[in-house]
Amino acid sequence: MKVIGFSAWSGAGKTTLVEQLVTRLRLAGQRVSVVKHAHHDFDIDQPGKDSWRHREAGAFEVVIASNRRLAKIREYEVTCEPTVHQLLAELCDCDWVLVEGFKHADLLKIEVWRSGLGKPVAYPHDPFVVAVATDDPQSLPEATGLPVFALDDADAIAQFLLDKPARYEYLSDTSFGLGSAASSDADAGRGPAAPDRQHPAAG
Repeated sequence: MKVIGFSAWSGAGKTTLVEQLVTRLRLAGQRVSVVKHAHHDFDIDQPGKDSWRHREAGAFEVVIASNRRLAKIREYEVTCEPTVHQLLAELCDCDWVLVEGFKHADLLKIEVWRSGLGKPVAYPHDPFVVAVATDDPQSLPEATGLPVFALDDADAIAQFLLDKPARYEYLSDTSFGLGSAASSDADAGRGPAAPDRQHPAAG
C-alpha cells in the first residue's frame, strides 16, 4: 500500500483536503483508508448501547459487525500512545492510506499551511515533507523548491500522488503492529512497540 501524511496546525484545513482526496482517489479506482490522530478522550461508542456495556464490564476488545460495516474498540489497560506504524499495521489491504495528524512521524507527507493562522512552517527542516498545500502561496514564510499546490485544488494534489505511486510505497515490519502476535505488550496497552521507519524515497 501507499502511505502519505498530511500535517498541519489545527484549523488549516487538512481534514477537508483529506476528505476531497478520498473522493478523487476513489474515482481513480483506488481503495483508500484513513488513519487519523485524535484527542485522548475521543469515543465512537454510545453510553447504554450493548457494546458500551461490554466495555464497562471490562472487555479488552469489543468487535461489532453487520453486513455493512465493522468496528473494533480496544480499551488500553494503561495509557498508551500507539505509533502511526502500529495503526497502519491494523489496516486491511488497500491502495492508499491518508494519514491525518502525526506531524512528527517518519512518513512522507504534504504540509497544509493556511496564511491567516500565523503559524510556522515545517517544510524547511522536515525532510519527509514532499509538497505544500496552501491558501496563499505568496505568503509562504520561506522559499521552497517543493511543489506548491492551492489548498482547494484536490484534483492537482491527487494527480501529484498518482503520478509517482511507487514513491509512497510503505515498507514496514508488521511484527510491530498492534494486530500481530509478536506485539503482546503493545496489544495490551502495556507499553509501546518499536516502530519501523519509512525512509523518503528518491524521485
